[in-house]
Amino acid sequence: MGIFTRSKETVPCTVEVSHRFESLHAHVRFNNGAVVYPGDEVLVHGAPVLAAYGEVIVEDRTATITRATPLERLWTRLTGDFGFMELCEFSFSEELLQ
Repeated sequence: MGIFTRSKETVPCTVEVSHRFESLHAHVRFNNGAVVYPGDEVLVHGAPVLAAYGEVIVEDRTATITRATPLERLWTRLTGDFGFMELCEFSFSEELLQ
């Protein structure tokens, strides 16, 4: 892999979407043990998974991992903390904004 070349990897995965009171989440597990590194992009193929309230849906899918170049990976590591700090500026509350 060159310094400016991105590679793609197609992997089997399991998608789990939960829309319950005690757990609201969406997870993707790679069934072949693939690991995603900083700067990599993941595209899960297929229609969006829409779970109704109270449901947990688990589906087998295929995903494409686009690997970051070494330069992109370095840039992501150097600037990743700034993106995290943007998240810290937000809070969640039960109050309605008028």
